[in-house]
Amino acid sequence: MSSLSVRKNENGDELMDGDLFGNFILKDSFWEAKSELAAYENLVFGKIRDGILVAASHPLISCGVATGMGFLVFKKPRNFLYYKTIRLFVNEESLLSKADAKVKELRQSIDRIKVESERLEKRTLQAEDELIRGRTKLRQAGKQIEGVIQSAHKIERKARGLKDILADLPTREASRFRTQVSNLASEAKKERIGLSKEVSKISNYGISV
Repeated sequence: MSSLSVRKNENGDELMDGDLFGNFILKDSFWEAKSELAAYENLVFGKIRDGILVAASHPLISCGVATGMGFLVFKKPRNFLYYKTIRLFVNEESLLSKADAKVKELRQSIDRIKVESERLEKRTLQAEDELIRGRTKLRQAGKQIEGVIQSAHKIERKARGLKDILADLPTREASRFRTQVSNLASEAKKERIGLSKEVSKISNYGISV
């Protein structure tokens, strides 16, 4: 350890030796730095102590945070997470684009179906109108046919009545008229049978005559 030496100047003032003066300055700087280091250590270890208390109270959270922080510290995991995130966004954008295209395609299909439905509805209404008109016409025709059938029945009855009258005529004359009346009765019966079949067809359509 250096001893303290003092010398006087021309005016008689006491001066400290240069080496000792430098030693005093060095010692002051050392104790100041040591004091600052101690304060910093107290701050750091205080934070660590607080972190340990939090970790003890919440072990699951602390493990997750520590793992995540440790994962982010290293360069390779950071790059992996970055590119994985980029791919995630790209994949989401691609999926959204595909979904949008599918929705537009479905919308176009729905629009085509609507147009076709409107066209078919119009045709159905027209067919229904025609069917109603047709049923009405068929019903009217059936009633007219029934009227003709009744007329045929009357002709047949009249023909049978004429046969009874012809029986009182001379044989030659009666024979000539009897043949004509029989032919008329046969024709009336033939027409009646044919018209009855037409009425049956109309009835088969569910139209009452």
